[in-house]
Amino acid sequence: QVQLVESGGGQIQAGGSLRLSCTASGNIFGAQVMGWYRQPPGKQRELVALINSAGRTVYADSVKGRFTISRDNAKNTVFLQMSSLKPEDTAVYYCNADLELVRDGGTYDYWGQGTQVTVSS
Repeated sequence: QVQLVESGGGQIQAGGSLRLSCTASGNIFGAQVMGWYRQPPGKQRELVALINSAGRTVYADSVKGRFTISRDNAKNTVFLQMSSLKPEDTAVYYCNADLELVRDGGTYDYWGQGTQVTVSS
């Protein structure tokens, strides 16, 4: 079964740091674009950061300079290092990836189950 499994969420005080991880597993050749989205309470899901297989990154303006996305292609894993966290970063964080499947060589969009990040003031 192809899936994305996230870890690393939790509760933390403002100014602190957290690191999220997401690993793709199952019969895959690899991952193309990988990224993180978040959904704050009562709001729509929004982009946080993306990274392609060459390491090129894109960030939301709200997290630039505070969050860093990286990946380990050999392990099909993407990370989100979050620093200087603010209460407004509180959200459910979702991993997203375009995975190339062994079954047909096609590339499909997958989502993780989400992990809660709560930042208290």
